Amino acid sequence: MKSILLIGLGRFGKHIAIHLNNLGHQVMAVDSSEERVEAVLPFVTNAQIGDSTNQSFLRSLGISNYDVCIVAIGNDFQSSLETTSLLKELGARHVISRAARDVQAKFLLRNGADEVVYPEKQLAKWTAIRCSSEHILDYIELDSDHAMFEVVVPEGWAGRSIGQLDIRKKYNVTIIGIKRDGRLELSLTPEVVLSSGETMLVLGQNKDIQKCFRI
Repeated sequence: MKSILLIGLGRFGKHIAIHLNNLGHQVMAVDSSEERVEAVLPFVTNAQIGDSTNQSFLRSLGISNYDVCIVAIGNDFQSSLETTSLLKELGARHVISRAARDVQAKFLLRNGADEVVYPEKQLAKWTAIRCSSEHILDYIELDSDHAMFEVVVPEGWAGRSIGQLDIRKKYNVTIIGIKRDGRLELSLTPEVVLSSGETMLVLGQNKDIQKCFRI
C-alpha cells in the first residue's frame, strides 16, 4: 500500500482515484473545484479544496510524506507545470505529471517531473491497435519496439499444441500465458494444446507480433 497525492480531479484524475482505491492505496485528492472534490470522496482517504500553484497550500499537505505525487491537471498546462515544479521543491519523492504533447513533456521533465504520462496519446494508440485486428483484447507497450498482447486463439490454432505451432521459431513471438475459464496459466510446456475461445499472452517485437497475427 502506498500513500499518494493526486492533484487534478477531472475525468482522468477521477478514474485514477477510483483505480487506486480498488488497489488499496491511501489517496489524498486535491482540486480547486469543490464539485470535483466531492465527486471523488467515496474513493479517497482524504481530500482538500485548494490551489496547487500556491506554495503555502502545498506545503501544508506535507509533500515529502507521500510515496508518489500525481499531477493530473489537464486543462491548464501552466498550472500543471507550476505544480510539478513546486512539488519537487517541497521534497516530493516521485512526481508523475500528465502531458498532452511532447513539448509539454519536455518542460515537465525539466521542471521536476520524474515521469510523464500521455493519457490521450496512449488511448489513441491502444484504440488504433485494438481496431487493427479482431484477435486483440489487450496491449501493454514495454518499450518502443516490444510489447505484450492478449489475443484470442486464432481459429486455425485450436486443437494444436504450442510445440506444433512453434511461433517462437517462425515469428520470434513467445506465448507466455494462457487464460482458461478466467484463470491465467503461466507454467506452459510445448505439449499444452490450445482451445477455441481461450486467450493467450504473447510477447515479442511489435513487427513480429503484427506479422504473426496479421495486424
